[in-house]
Amino acid sequence: MAIMRAHSDGESDMALAPTGAQGSAVDELLADARSIEGFGLHPERTLPWVVRAGTAAPLPGTRTADLWRLLAETARIDVAAARMLEPHLDALAILAEARRDGVPLDLRMADAGGSWGVFAAEGGDDPVRAERQADGTWRLTGTKPWCSLAAQLDRALITAWVDDDRGLFAVDLRGPSVSTRPGPWVPRGLAQVVSAPIDLDRAPALPVGGPGWYLRRPGFAWGGMGVAAVWWGGAQPLADTLSARARIAGADQLAEVYAGEADAASWASSIALAAAARAVDDGVDGEPARLLAARVRAVVAGNVRAVLALEARALGPGPASVDETHARRVADLELYVRQDHADRDLARLGRLSGAAPESRESTR
Repeated sequence: MAIMRAHSDGESDMALAPTGAQGSAVDELLADARSIEGFGLHPERTLPWVVRAGTAAPLPGTRTADLWRLLAETARIDVAAARMLEPHLDALAILAEARRDGVPLDLRMADAGGSWGVFAAEGGDDPVRAERQADGTWRLTGTKPWCSLAAQLDRALITAWVDDDRGLFAVDLRGPSVSTRPGPWVPRGLAQVVSAPIDLDRAPALPVGGPGWYLRRPGFAWGGMGVAAVWWGGAQPLADTLSARARIAGADQLAEVYAGEADAASWASSIALAAAARAVDDGVDGEPARLLAARVRAVVAGNVRAVLALEARALGPGPASVDETHARRVADLELYVRQDHADRDLARLGRLSGAAPESRESTR
């Protein structure tokens, strides 16, 4: 992953540079995205592009820099669109990883087209459980929370309890035994990416790996860093706006201070992602991968929150109240970055770094 300097049009001076044929494919996808009216605003217009992107996007562990550039640059165009893209690519990466690992995988579902989600959140009084039938097939029953775009997607990878462990299963969301709920979903950010529970009533499911495989695989940590690439990309237009304000004739020193702080935050995030992409391509696994992912997410989430705070201090209520695109980006990003659990994730990072000094050395 390379770092390129400033664009003449005032875009952020930190970007993931394209590399080779994969970089050209990413550029073509991004050009297509910019031509779609209502991109990000309307899932029905955005998801066909997401499916096309999945056929061309590189997998993590191969050309991770190009993959994360696609995620980041999609978020630069529209945060909600990247919120739709990231889980689809993650699902495809999980299925590809299962193939590489030789884990049990029914290719009928794995090779199916259409749009995918990954529903792995836990909570509620009726957790999803998987039951193996007498004929060897599996059925899922229960309520799964936080299922983004379940009503619009074709399929999903869903975690379910198998005795005392969690397994991963592919499910057809269009089947009669899957019921999607319209809410509750009331946020002002990512309003169109409805993330509500779904109810499964003996839904047919195909196992993807055995119990525990989903959480143990190296791609679990890799995917978490892909989310951080989206956060970083989504913050870049805000940093660009602060930089542009500092270049206006007569701008005061405070404008320059805000631009400088935003630039430093963006640069630090880009360096963390660049180092992480190289480590993923080198196959980082186990505790070093978990530590690396915790560090990258902490660095990027903290810097994105810093840019959001700078935007509020520097620009006041103006853009947030009269500029639809700017206001929506701020609201979308503020909600999306809450997927980082702030102090709880920092506590986890502290445990990981304190428990594995050899891992600290291996990820520097």
